[in-house]
Amino acid sequence: MSTRTTPSAQYSVTIRVELEAGRPNVFGELATAINGVGGDIGAVDIVSADQQKVVRDLVVNASDPEHADEIVAAAKGVDGVTVVTSNDRTFQMHQGGKIHMATRIPLKTREDLMTAYMPGVAEVCKRIAESPSEARELTMKRNMVAVITNGTAVLGLGDIGAAAGMPVMEGKAMLFKEFGNVDSYAICVDSKDPQEIIDICARLAPAFGGINLEDIGAPTCFEVEDRLKEMLDIPVFHDDQHGTAIVTLAALINSLKLTGGKMSEQKVVVSGVGASGVACSKILMNAGVKNIIGCDTRGAIYKGRTENMNAMKEWYAEHTNPEGIQGSLDDVIDGATMFLGLSGPDTFKVEQLKRMAKDPIVFAMANPTPEIMPEVAAPYVRIMATGRSDYPNQINNVLAFPGIFRGALDCGATQISEGMKVAAAEAIAGCIAEEELNEEYIIPSVFNRSVASAVAKAVIAQAQKEGIARIEVVDQ
Repeated sequence: MSTRTTPSAQYSVTIRVELEAGRPNVFGELATAINGVGGDIGAVDIVSADQQKVVRDLVVNASDPEHADEIVAAAKGVDGVTVVTSNDRTFQMHQGGKIHMATRIPLKTREDLMTAYMPGVAEVCKRIAESPSEARELTMKRNMVAVITNGTAVLGLGDIGAAAGMPVMEGKAMLFKEFGNVDSYAICVDSKDPQEIIDICARLAPAFGGINLEDIGAPTCFEVEDRLKEMLDIPVFHDDQHGTAIVTLAALINSLKLTGGKMSEQKVVVSGVGASGVACSKILMNAGVKNIIGCDTRGAIYKGRTENMNAMKEWYAEHTNPEGIQGSLDDVIDGATMFLGLSGPDTFKVEQLKRMAKDPIVFAMANPTPEIMPEVAAPYVRIMATGRSDYPNQINNVLAFPGIFRGALDCGATQISEGMKVAAAEAIAGCIAEEELNEEYIIPSVFNRSVASAVAKAVIAQAQKEGIARIEVVDQ
């Protein structure tokens, strides 16, 4: 079998099998066959049993869809085993979508209906017409975020279109609710025109307390976010940029506690100068990093470069790479203390890693296949992080955006400032106690329920400090 990535639940398959009851060790033979092709057996449940057969459901993790097919074929090849059905668990989960709407109050009597709808609702409408700011208290706006995409930069898939981006937006809405108790609605805009996206978002804004932009490609995402922040008095946040950046900074804060380095002393090489790469660079600069060199497909970004540039890369050239180093990633990696990968699979090599400074920090965050696999980097790296859930130190945006919007909504923040982002990163880093911190635990688990509340408190405190909170939150 060819070399594969580690099997994960992302590509799991549920196989229902009939096992001949009178055949000894048939299940053992089945397990051996599945393991023999690299399948990772998880849950095993008995569905039914009689004297002739035993029916079981097996959930098996695979590395990719082709691997899942190979696992099913291996199961079919075992004597005494009949494969009844095989279903991709991911597709099963998505049948009918992942979210639905529910009412907050019951409608059981005529009086309930008259109060929630006509005629009672008319008085609430008139109040808001007279004082539009009261919409925040009298409608869903108080706790509702619009999750908006055009599907042009879906993680690992690229430009797949608005409709194909919808499952990701539904997933984002689930995470908002689960981790931050923030209500949200997934909206897909079928347009690549920045002005059209801006107009649509601006016209939707009265119904929402915040806008979370998602999977919008660069450079469109920069223009859309910047213009909306100027136009609207509610938080606008492009999670692919800033969520990634916040969690990256949190992970670096804790990494430096282990290596003993200082922010100001780091040489950071960034592979990938798209939306995430630029945002990560900005937040690291705000935290004190002075030497950042970004590389795209044409090599290092430097002042005066003309090839493959845009407005954001021009900004990047002006504010990074203080020594004006030119050349490829291979030319700039010498002596780097940190490699930050936001590009594509297998683009960072062991030979380059060996030329980094002592105790190198590598965050390889391309998904599903990182710039360098952790098992390949292990002998040469001090601290390793990826975007994957099946390795230690997952850089996952869910650690940031639920708490950030929870805090921003609670204090009525008009924006999410750079200071609020740094405060959020410090709060995430602080969720790991000093005595718990180690090379494989620099970032909290996504299921650490204390993270969102810690982030929300930090965001509120910073918003109040900066004077951009409309509501004073006293008891946190």
